Amino acid sequence: MKQCPFSSEREKIIADAICTVASELRLIDVADLISMLRFERHGDLSDLVASAAEMFFLPGTVKLGIGGDYYLDWGGQPRVVLDLEIRPKGVTIYARLTLEHDCGGVEINHIAFDAPSTDPQTNTEFLAESLRAAAFRPFTPAMRIARPAA
Repeated sequence: MKQCPFSSEREKIIADAICTVASELRLIDVADLISMLRFERHGDLSDLVASAAEMFFLPGTVKLGIGGDYYLDWGGQPRVVLDLEIRPKGVTIYARLTLEHDCGGVEINHIAFDAPSTDPQTNTEFLAESLRAAAFRPFTPAMRIARPAA
């Protein structure tokens, strides 16, 4: 997605919202995630994403998109990138969730508002409220995608 002045703020909002889902996904052995991507077991991967999301969001809010990528080098740490489709009421977000050894991140590919405002700040506030309404628990900006406790 072409970056705009609101991209960074919106990525933070989405990261805060799905940090618990990312933490659940990081409990899965990275070798299993990579093998599902490598052998195109997208159905199995979709089930894992849905299972991780069902504890925190209304059904169907967070789903696996079209797949993902993995990066695995001899000298480095593995990195898994999953395409996600996040659909709270009134907005659809296509994003890439990056899971690494001790951190994670979110990159927005596209956001489509059902009834967009002419004011980008209003759209950003709507995004935050829509994600908050779809979540089973409130999230705050202090929450971040973090390594789960071992």
